Amino acid sequence: MDKVVDIELSKPMTCDALVRQMRKAGGFTGRLLAEAVDILEQMVKDKRCVKFLSFPAAPVATGLRGVIRELVKQRLVDVIITTCGTLDHDLARCWGAYFQGSFQLNDKTLYKKGYHRLGNIILPRDSYGPLLEKHLQPIFEKIIPDGSRITSSMLAAKLGEHIQDESSILYWCWRNGVKVFIPGLTDGAVGSQLWLYWQKHRSIIIDPLGDEEELASIVFKAKRSGALMIGGGISKHHTLWWNQFRGGLDYAVYITTAVEYDGSLSGAEVREAISWGKVNVKAKQVTVHGEATAILPLMVAALLERLPHTTTAEAKGSQANHNI
Repeated sequence: MDKVVDIELSKPMTCDALVRQMRKAGGFTGRLLAEAVDILEQMVKDKRCVKFLSFPAAPVATGLRGVIRELVKQRLVDVIITTCGTLDHDLARCWGAYFQGSFQLNDKTLYKKGYHRLGNIILPRDSYGPLLEKHLQPIFEKIIPDGSRITSSMLAAKLGEHIQDESSILYWCWRNGVKVFIPGLTDGAVGSQLWLYWQKHRSIIIDPLGDEEELASIVFKAKRSGALMIGGGISKHHTLWWNQFRGGLDYAVYITTAVEYDGSLSGAEVREAISWGKVNVKAKQVTVHGEATAILPLMVAALLERLPHTTTAEAKGSQANHNI
């Protein structure tokens, strides 16, 4: 057994130095967070590993969007599985502003004044639905011609290429060849706009099985696979589901605030997925309980400090990651 070592704070102190001390301190979530960074370091340094990142939409409405964007910019992920809301918030924040608020604001008053509340983030109504409709319908005319067959990964890439906005996750995914899959494409504002566009362009075909075919190809070709999963829901499940077909994830880090005792997917720790074959029995895995906007910045900052100097893509669009 390793001895518990007190944390010694100093000025200046890097994020990685603090996390390494948390690893030795032995205390509860802090130690698990440090273990997660160790696993992520091994995963991103494994040249034969296809690296998945899954997350729901809510973090993209916050400044955590910048942390996720950095993972893509630095080529630390190969595949993203997320929700339609991620497209919504990523695009809306390219064209409009979100604001800091409070969990305690009066929702009836907000509604009357034309605001949406997402936790303690405030979205002016005109910065969301109407704004997306204003921009997306003309964009769809350009990127989805009549007769097109399109998957969610194709749509995400086309949107990223078209907007040419370096604040966007989608832009950097297109630029660095990171595949983005949205298994619940119609469950959000972008999906609704796609449905609206389809009313006048009935010859276009939205092809969800095309996404699954592409995911299958990625998984079956992978020598090893790993995942950083932020929150539960369809993004987490789709990541685990497809990786069971190659013997399970070899690396798995899961961040959640959900509890295990209600039997929910979000509350299920990574170790439960071992029983389903979705995580390999020999996998390096950990579940970190905590809220992602507090945990992920520290984890990623420490991870980046451990890696050799990384650069963003030189070539654009067509340069897919070597692992996929």
